[in-house]
This record gives sequence, structure tokens and C-alpha cells, in this order.
Amino acid sequence: MEKTYITVIGLEVHVELKTASKMFCGCRNDPFHALKPNIYTCPVCLGLPGALPVPNKKAIEWTVMAGLALGCRINKESRFDRKHYFYPDLPKGYQISQYEKPFCVDGKITIGDIREIGGIRKIRIRRVHLEEDTGKLMHRSNTGSTSNTGSTSNTGTKDREQVTLVDFNRSGVPLLEIVTEPDIRSAGEAKAVAQKIQGIVRFLGISDADMEKGSMRLEANISMFKGLALPRQGQALPNYKVELKNINSFRFLERAIDQEINRQKKILSCNKAVKQQTFGWDTERQELKPQRVKEEAADYRYFPEPDIPPISLSDRQISDIRNQISDLPDEVFEKLLKAGVSEQAAKVISSNKAVAEKIIGVIGVIGEIGGDNNKEIRDIGNWLMHHQKLAETASAEELVGMFRREKAEVVGDEGQLGKWVEEAVTENRKAVEDWRQGKEAAMQFLIGQVQRKAKGKADVSLVRNMLSSKLANDL
Repeated sequence: MEKTYITVIGLEVHVELKTASKMFCGCRNDPFHALKPNIYTCPVCLGLPGALPVPNKKAIEWTVMAGLALGCRINKESRFDRKHYFYPDLPKGYQISQYEKPFCVDGKITIGDIREIGGIRKIRIRRVHLEEDTGKLMHRSNTGSTSNTGSTSNTGTKDREQVTLVDFNRSGVPLLEIVTEPDIRSAGEAKAVAQKIQGIVRFLGISDADMEKGSMRLEANISMFKGLALPRQGQALPNYKVELKNINSFRFLERAIDQEINRQKKILSCNKAVKQQTFGWDTERQELKPQRVKEEAADYRYFPEPDIPPISLSDRQISDIRNQISDLPDEVFEKLLKAGVSEQAAKVISSNKAVAEKIIGVIGVIGEIGGDNNKEIRDIGNWLMHHQKLAETASAEELVGMFRREKAEVVGDEGQLGKWVEEAVTENRKAVEDWRQGKEAAMQFLIGQVQRKAKGKADVSLVRNMLSSKLANDL
């Protein structure tokens, strides 16, 4: 008889906050758009002797805002700590983080749908804390050194050597870390939690949470428990966990977790112990790659940051931050459903505050004009789902007019669309490969290619579905 195992998963979600300056200095916080490496640096973020850090007030306020949005209790007394480890992208030899007294603790996030099998699942949030990001390592293959005259070595060839370069433009960027309790039971649930968190921080306007740019990164801790049910509260969970680090795609998160679950099941079924260690995700090979034995908290030698005094928050400050939070994605989602927007469109739109506010205005315009409101609201919701950039700039009245004009000319013939989809996939293999590498923007590019062939008149919803089916079947 096959043994039964329960998966125990905890997530760590790292989100770069989009403040104007870095966490502890005045350097510009825009590493992705930097024209050259190491131009947004100073003695503080380079860890030079004598440099003193000064906390970014806006980053602290945004951390508290995220904690409140996640239902956390806010610690009125908090502090920063030093987390010690030695790695080339960490110039000080330690990271300023939070350990014993984070800003936010004991929150929760819900996933699932009461209308679906399984219903609503509550995932507890252990903590939301603030720290500084590290630099970025770039591994390259360079030519060997040459003389001042440019001549090569005696062999007449330039040897290739593997080098690692460090860009400190990202060093010191404020980094929000959201840590869940080990309440997640599958790769699909882990993906849902990560997507929910992304939607919340984007809705709050505190981060772009763009995984392709690295402003949101995922880590998962996984262990397996033998039996039909988890132990009762107070009993011990498995005495090990395997960490999957720096995953930059929801699809890769699912694949990585599923691979690790299968690996652990094979080990446990042979009555062997699973070693506590860390794996990275190899994007090219689409597989996990062992990195090192996983550290314990004691290995980091945490102690209070001596250069930054404790942070105190008053009831008034917490209340002022709470008042800045309007309806969150879940609440907007329910409002859109009630108005007649389709579930799929409501999920997408409710993660973008600007578009969500605009469609509420659109619904008002349609209601004033009259007609078959429910069907038109559903149709315009599907249309806005694929025209979010347009929705951010045009007025509600303009959007209604554009939608009605476009609808009158839309191409919905599946035979013709299928031909254009086939051509777009064949002619743009790099975009197809980018999509397989987890770059979600590649899908939008391919949709754009089909639209170009259709002179902008293709049914975008149909095109997306046909492309998704085509790409999935070609794997």
C-alpha cells in the first residue's frame, strides 16, 4: 500500500518598495533603469567604514500599510537587527533586517472561492518585516587579459574565463518580506498566495511587484509529513525543511514545488531522512539545482542594529496609515461581480487600482445611457481586462465610446484567428521561448502580433485562449 504524505509549505515573498530613495541613504532607488552599474551608490549602501544609516520614513509607513492590509497586528515598538553572512553582493558582511521585533505580525490571507470545491482557505501570515536588498551578481564569460598594445597571448588566442561582477545599484533598496506560516498544502495554493500578495501590494501602490524585473521574488520552504492528517496543535511538524530560493515566476514556483514534493516522497518512501538544504531554480533546465546546506537562525548571529535606535509608532500614526487604505482587491472583486463583470475579468481588474476605479466609472456611464446594461458591462469588463494601459489614461466616457466602436468591427472568426495565431507563433520563436522562461510579457507581445495582422480588430479574449492552448500543446 502506497504511503500517504501531507505537504507542508511556507512562503517568503520579497517585495522591493518603490520609494524615491534607498532604505538607509539618499541614493536613488531605481536599479532596473540605471544606465550603468554602480552609479546609484554612496558610502552607506557600499558599507564603507564610518557611514551611518538613516531609516527611510516612507518605507516604514508602507510596511505598516502592507501589514494592515494583511490583517496583521502592528508592533508599536520595533527595531532593526544585523543579520550576518558573507557573500559578494553584501558589502558590509551583514544585512540590516528585522528579527525579534518586526513591524507587523499575526496576519492572514484568504485564497480560494466559496463557490468552488474546497472553498475559502485561510493562510496565516507570521510576520511582515523591512530590510535592505543586496547587490546583484552577474556571471559572465570574458576574454582573457591582453597587453597595452592589444596583442593576445603567445598562443595567439584569447582564453575565455568565467567571472562574477557585482552591481551595487540595488544594494540598500527597501525590501519588504512577507512570511507565511506553513499552512500551504500544494504548489497551486502557493501560487495563489503569491498572486494574492502581488495584487495587494500593487493595489496599495507601494511596489510594482514586477517579477521579470526582480522587484518581487519568491522563496518556498517545503517538508513532508507522513500520515492522513497533520498533528494536532502543539505537536511537532517535520524536523527539517528544504528551501527553494529566488524564484521569479508563478509558473516556476509551481514547477519547483512539485519537483521538490516528488523528490522528498521518493526519499521518504525508502525510509531515508531528507537533508535540510537550499535549492535554486535553473530556468534553462527547468529543474532544481542544489546550492548549500540550509542555515538556521543562529548561523546569522542576529543582534540589534547599534546605529539605529528603536522605532516607536503611536496609535495616531497607525490610524493615519490605516485611513490611507481604500477597498482592497477582494472587496473590489466582489463589487465588480455584483455589477455584472465576469469572474475572470474581475480577478484581473481588481489587482489594478487605477483600472478598477475607472471601470466603476464606466459602469456608471453605461447605467446612465441605458440599454442591455448587464451584457454590456460584462463585455466591457472583458475588453478592459486587455486594455488596462488605455483604461489608466482615458476617461470613463471615452472608454465606453471606444469599446462600442471596436465591438462593431471585431474579428471573432476562429478559423481566421487560428491562422494568425499559427503565424505569430512561427514567426516569433524568441517570444515563445521567453514565455516558456516565465516572462509573462511575451504573451502580450504575441497577442500584439496577432492584432497587427488583424489590423487591431481581433477578439483579444479569443486570441489569448488560442495562444495559451497552442503554446501549451507545443511544450
